[in-house]
Amino acid sequence: MIPINRPFLPPKEEYIKFVKEIWERNWLTNNGPLVIKLENELVDILNLKHLKYVSNGTIALQIAIKALDLKGDIITTPFSYVATTSSIVWEGCNPVFVDINESSLNIDPDKIEKFITPNTSAILATHVFGNICEVNKISEIANRYGLKVIYDAAHAFGIEFNGKSIFSYGDISTTSFHSTKLFHTIEGGALVTNDNNIDNRIGLLRNFGHDGPDNFSGVGINGKNSEFHAAMGLLNLNYIEQIIEKRKILYTTYLRLLKDVGLGFQVIQNDFKYNYSYFPIICQSEKQLLSLVEYLSSKKINTRRYFYPSLSSLNYIVDKQYTPISDSISKRILCLPLFYDLTQDEVVFICDKIKEVL
Repeated sequence: MIPINRPFLPPKEEYIKFVKEIWERNWLTNNGPLVIKLENELVDILNLKHLKYVSNGTIALQIAIKALDLKGDIITTPFSYVATTSSIVWEGCNPVFVDINESSLNIDPDKIEKFITPNTSAILATHVFGNICEVNKISEIANRYGLKVIYDAAHAFGIEFNGKSIFSYGDISTTSFHSTKLFHTIEGGALVTNDNNIDNRIGLLRNFGHDGPDNFSGVGINGKNSEFHAAMGLLNLNYIEQIIEKRKILYTTYLRLLKDVGLGFQVIQNDFKYNYSYFPIICQSEKQLLSLVEYLSSKKINTRRYFYPSLSSLNYIVDKQYTPISDSISKRILCLPLFYDLTQDEVVFICDKIKEVL
């Protein structure tokens, strides 16, 4: 069986060494030394100003919305994981969907302005599969209308644009360190900002609102993470460059073998440092996709309809918006296996089976 994903794990003895240290300290959570060390190393390696490590990427999104005190409408993409939309609804705001660009699969900034109203407070965009949004255009629009910007950068670890981390863009960028991501801490996430006041607010919000042992600065949540998770992150940081390099080799092999068989591909901009986090293919029809899924499954190859369905079709969305490009892409897109332990021979096998169907 070839899974869709297999998490990278460092040598077991390296992790056990950290576990023994945690046992000796008996400090398991509440911003322990390994959590602080991980935050500092991420800030240093990615050249960031502020980063707060939290329990997962969904909590990161919810805290971001709360930290910016957003109300009313938030313009967002219909083509993302469900957490992007559910976090908006969970925080009592209304998602307003703007359709995507058919090539990049990101929110189309040329369509944003016509959806802005006096009730709009922010733009929440996703760097889909690590392909970066048109951040300069989005920034110009946000500045013109006085809107906040949040980037869901769950797929964007290690990506650089204009010589700096993509996490540096927007009022807040959030990311996920879930075990399916190329950099993971088993479960986890983070919020990044360049603003001192926003960073202080994030720190309060992730820890119940604690402002000292006996004081509370407004409502908060338990968004902290543990020493065991931080230990995994610290170890995986040592291997991140070789993880990305291996994925690049596999990604380019897929592209070379499948480029002339009638499939579509996400168009990756060539002006930034990419991380090769996913390899999606776009079929000609949903019928073709379903045939492909069935056949590959019979050959013990797992795939994933990611992202499906289009978020504008979710049953809890009251105000439906017309998003024909996202609706079409979501029915025809399929992610193929891509992970560190995948071999080039397995990629060749997968591509051969795809060609048999097509």
